[in-house]
Amino acid sequence: MKRIAIGAAPLAALVAAALAGCTQEKHVEAPRPVRVAEVRYEKEPEKNRYVGTVQVRREVDHAFRVGGKVVQRRVDVGQAVREGDVIAVLDDTDYRLAEEAARQQAIASAAQARQADSDRKRLAALKVDGSVSASDEERADSAARTAQAAAEADLKKLDLARNRLAYTVLRASQSGVVTSVKFEVGQVIAEGQPVVSIANQGEPEIVVDIPEDQVEAFKTAHYKASLARSPEQAFDVTLRELAPQAAAQTRTYRARLKPTTPRALPLGATATLFVQLASDSTAVAAIPAAALTQSGPQPAVWIVKRGQGSNPATVQLIPVNVYGYRNDDVLVSGPETGDIVVTAGVQKMAPGLHVALPSLDESPTRQAQR
Repeated sequence: MKRIAIGAAPLAALVAAALAGCTQEKHVEAPRPVRVAEVRYEKEPEKNRYVGTVQVRREVDHAFRVGGKVVQRRVDVGQAVREGDVIAVLDDTDYRLAEEAARQQAIASAAQARQADSDRKRLAALKVDGSVSASDEERADSAARTAQAAAEADLKKLDLARNRLAYTVLRASQSGVVTSVKFEVGQVIAEGQPVVSIANQGEPEIVVDIPEDQVEAFKTAHYKASLARSPEQAFDVTLRELAPQAAAQTRTYRARLKPTTPRALPLGATATLFVQLASDSTAVAAIPAAALTQSGPQPAVWIVKRGQGSNPATVQLIPVNVYGYRNDDVLVSGPETGDIVVTAGVQKMAPGLHVALPSLDESPTRQAQR
């Protein structure tokens, strides 16, 4: 019995040791492979970007100065016109009749004025020998002046009737392109109703809306712009006008910028305005946008800390400041130069997680780009 007890103890120890070894091996996890990029800082001026549209500085609404029925329409949207070109014509029948009536009235008034002046002259001659009284002469003189004034008034009415007849033809007040047409042939329009808009293409502008907290910095910035159809062709623009009052609905300030060198821009095209602020340049690093995550409300990235000796590398979450985006990259500051950030699978990272870096023969930057 004694030898059995002595032999059982080593056996139990061996079984316990084997179970402990299995338990330890069960909790050992292999380091997780990660894709990384190296942090490299460069001087990058602080920039803002706004999206706006191309508009013209001067766009004039044209309207008839008299009302009537449209009988001719000679323009369409997009058509180029010159100053003085006929845009539309109204039915002028009534205006011709009014002009003829005013002419006849002017002729009659002129005849009455001549008759009154002749009577005044005869009475003036008869007064010399005392044939007429002074009161008769005064009445004749007053009648002559009244008739002359009536004749002049009727001449003015004739001029007015002629002008209203001429207003039945609407002409372009400036050269440009037709941007809108708001009438059709046969439509009866009122006096002063806008019917055609003409824009002067010679003075295009880029119009953007600026947030209230960026207005002061915007005034002293440098500007470049590009069109959506050719984003690679940027050109310089200068600030021409900045609204002194914010819009009631958007609470933004409208800015109008014109090309520094005159150039033709398509009306209504989408334009991007790049604003380089006059503040000091900030050192920023461009890292893949996929590396960005959050630590509470603060943007953050996972930094790889190399292990000592045979210890595996681990990850640590650190906050960063975001300055902007550039294609697939994000501009940040916070990590040290040379730090290695995780660029894929950041949602699966955890503090202290063991990770496997790419081969030391291949740079982290090339590994991230592959």
